Amino acid sequence: MLLSLEPRGQESRPMLWLSPLLAAVLTLVSGVLLFTLLGHDPLETLHTLLIAPVSDWYGVSELLVKALPILLCALGLAVAYQARIWNIGAEGQLLIGALAGSAMALQLIDWDSRWALAWVVLAGTCAGAAWAGLTAWLRTQFNANEILTSIMLNYIALNLLLFFVHGPLKDPAGFNFPESAMFGDASRLPLVSEDGRLHGGLYLALLALVAVWMLLHKSFLGFQIKVLGLDSRAAGFVGFREKRLVWFALLVSGALAGMAGVGEVAGPIGQLVPQVSPGYGYAAITVAFLGRLNPLGILFASLLMALLYLGGENAQMNLNLPQAITQLFQGMMLFYLLACDVLILYRPRLKWKWAKRNTKNNTEAMA
Repeated sequence: MLLSLEPRGQESRPMLWLSPLLAAVLTLVSGVLLFTLLGHDPLETLHTLLIAPVSDWYGVSELLVKALPILLCALGLAVAYQARIWNIGAEGQLLIGALAGSAMALQLIDWDSRWALAWVVLAGTCAGAAWAGLTAWLRTQFNANEILTSIMLNYIALNLLLFFVHGPLKDPAGFNFPESAMFGDASRLPLVSEDGRLHGGLYLALLALVAVWMLLHKSFLGFQIKVLGLDSRAAGFVGFREKRLVWFALLVSGALAGMAGVGEVAGPIGQLVPQVSPGYGYAAITVAFLGRLNPLGILFASLLMALLYLGGENAQMNLNLPQAITQLFQGMMLFYLLACDVLILYRPRLKWKWAKRNTKNNTEAMA
């Protein structure tokens, strides 16, 4: 018996949406096997990982707090990926947004006006867009591969943040800890509820969700982006300007990642610290594909990824599992998603080799 893949001729629409569900199921099954090998009760561990973190309102609010930066980064990546512009730099754009927003907040620390918050959010958003603009400039002017340039800019952004938080932006009254002073109240995102840390970044994320959906599904510019992604030569033949679309897609992607970064420092953290992001920008890549580059799908995928972050922290505290359990689940999910995506264009076929061999023998005997 031989398993082979046979081309479908055209992509399977059911498998396009079933693939993420199948990947999630396979990830859970692999998790059960992994926890069994580690000597943990798999059902208890999965309960600790996936259910216990959201068993009360505070847990739900923490889930949303974790999901907001992932959602914003993934929405921006969806715009770029629809045009087949492979921006891997959301993490760096997030960090630069957090850095620029923090610098602005520290300059306005004595302000009492709510305009301080507007300036902080604007600074972080524009900084993220500018950082993505470097990738756009390198691609359009020098034909540099955006995968390489954007991922290398991540490391530059991280080191810039570390330099400033250990140097110019370091709190002189902070007992030599690498952190900035706390932001003024006017520069902080207001809390949505008194019972948790959920903040006004929720409204920014929902606004971005609607805006990206309108852009991709209801605007001529979104149509141009999709055509560029499907066939750049065809886009050029009908007069769509590739360089302009590359700039637009990357600037939108960077702006939303920068907004995610400033939302973290102006929201739950309230200051600039080295650990602004545990890898939200990288997780957003998985989320974008898991949500099929569709804003609504990305919303649910962001909640799932945020649950893995929360569950990983919970499992680390209660079951002494390593912190890497979150990254392990993210990696397994991406691996299974890529594997299951093969079934969109190919269908599995079982071939019985012995039957063919017997048929060949019978033919030779008859001859």
